Amino acid sequence: MKSILIKDTTREEREQIVKQSLWGSCGTECEFCSGCDNRGGGRIETIYQPYIDGEKEIAEINAEYTAPFVR
Repeated sequence: MKSILIKDTTREEREQIVKQSLWGSCGTECEFCSGCDNRGGGRIETIYQPYIDGEKEIAEINAEYTAPFVR
């Protein structure tokens, strides 16, 4: 399995990683979907944009997103 770390991927690969990962988790494509927005997380492209831009790893984003729900 290829690394998904920012240092090991291109921007295009990161876009594809996000798209494929999210599609697999809920079973629908993200286009025109508001599922994450309905849960208070905002549009998916906004949530994972820092990863796509090479600013934050996916693990960091996921930790920040779930922090309010973890006790």
